[in-house]
Amino acid sequence: MRRAIWALMLAGALAGAPATGQAVDPPRHATHPAANKQLLLPSAGVGLNALFFLAAGPEPKPTIILLHGLPGNERNLDLAQAIRRAGGNVLTFTYRGAWGSPGAFRLANSIEDTAAALAFVRTPDAVARYRIDPRRIVLAGHSMGGANAALVAAEADGLAGVALLDAANFSIRAEARAKGGEAEIPKVAAGFDEFGNALAGSSPDAVAREIAAKGKGWDLVPLAPKLARFPVLSLYAEYGIAPPNKALAAAIAAQPGVRLTVAALPTSHGFEDRRLELGARLVAWLEGLVAGRGASVR
Repeated sequence: MRRAIWALMLAGALAGAPATGQAVDPPRHATHPAANKQLLLPSAGVGLNALFFLAAGPEPKPTIILLHGLPGNERNLDLAQAIRRAGGNVLTFTYRGAWGSPGAFRLANSIEDTAAALAFVRTPDAVARYRIDPRRIVLAGHSMGGANAALVAAEADGLAGVALLDAANFSIRAEARAKGGEAEIPKVAAGFDEFGNALAGSSPDAVAREIAAKGKGWDLVPLAPKLARFPVLSLYAEYGIAPPNKALAAAIAAQPGVRLTVAALPTSHGFEDRRLELGARLVAWLEGLVAGRGASVR
């Protein structure tokens, strides 16, 4: 009876989302079971705290670099588990100065750290050690992590895809600061979560000032032609930061030969009450990349 009730709840949660078999754990592999591997990811001369979710089996795996937002209270590790159940590796890490990683947190540093993570998973040692298929590497990120994924993907080659989950676009706040002057800084800072002890050497005010100084160069919309070289997934929250995500998706959709999948979820920025649907849609898109299926716009 309890199992039947759970099945009904799960079916309701995934209504309208692609079916992926995510309600069932795969059997344990006899020689290469699924595993978590802690490591220090090299970036700018330091080792960033990282965890690799390794899928079962001896063969090279599609590998997703999953990027957290600002400050990273939501790590989206449920998505990492869902991807691993579907047969993919997932690399997660914390940026310089974030959650115990060495250094001081800066938005610019987090972009560099994302590029370092991509370079790392392409090294021969990492490819062999973690059973990575270098032809199937995906950058995926939520909020600030989505911005980082887009910025790094725009300068990268050979990605299998880019997944943007209610991605931030800091240029919008930079433009507001330019119009509003110094008085706009506290307003920008107030839009961030309380950092607590999460980000060393930083504060909402410091991040707001970094955006004011550099944010115009981080506009995602002009990156559309470069992003359209890869399959792109845009999942955004209707009650989150939908307008910049709609603008970016429209700019990508206008490119020739685009492979774009777009979906708006009726939830807030953290996808708090749509986690199962979020995972199902992300995994279905990733499975589509492996199967070579086309894009869709919904």
